[in-house]
Amino acid sequence: MPCNVVVLISGSGSNLQALIDSSADDGNPARIAAVISNRADAYGLQRAQAAGIATTVLDHKQFDGREAFDAALIQAIDAHQPELVVLAGFMRILTPGFVQHYAGRLLNIHPSLLPKHKGLHTHQRALEAGDTEHGCSVHFVTEELDGGPLVVQAVLPVAADDSADSLAQRVHRQEHQIYPLAVRWFAEGRLRLGAQGAMLDGQPLPASGHLIRT
Repeated sequence: MPCNVVVLISGSGSNLQALIDSSADDGNPARIAAVISNRADAYGLQRAQAAGIATTVLDHKQFDGREAFDAALIQAIDAHQPELVVLAGFMRILTPGFVQHYAGRLLNIHPSLLPKHKGLHTHQRALEAGDTEHGCSVHFVTEELDGGPLVVQAVLPVAADDSADSLAQRVHRQEHQIYPLAVRWFAEGRLRLGAQGAMLDGQPLPASGHLIRT
């Protein structure tokens, strides 16, 4: 049985493209049912249309506050009856009601080794902190910003000559590996959110999630 996935985007959709490409792999039960953006000019909408995936634009500026927008967003998402909702560069702070509605079936990717460097400008902050390692994290979404149980992290060494841009490019490549992996685990029924946190194949994942070193 396919696992219906709805992807939320705000921008170019490079992680979306990685998910689209992965969903074509043999035996991958993840099926992207729809892509929803809060920006009509998001290039990711063109990626979805090129792949024959339904798209919806919900402009947050047309709504009176976060709660009204999120209520409309829930309606738009639930029309596709998804088992999983994936945030792929969706630049909106979600209300607690939205997060609770999708508890255990809402994933996000963040360009740092959480819990380090929550929020924005993660690559520059990793350099300024003198970090020897950097990377990206897939996690279940909870009401805590960039919190929630970790599923998988890609860890890469920071080079002495790295800039924020060079680091961002290398982290991006890892994002395109680990996000499809986590979505496929969920679609295959291997990944779940339990009372103790993220579970893979019935076993609790460590606090850092599944680590992949490059």
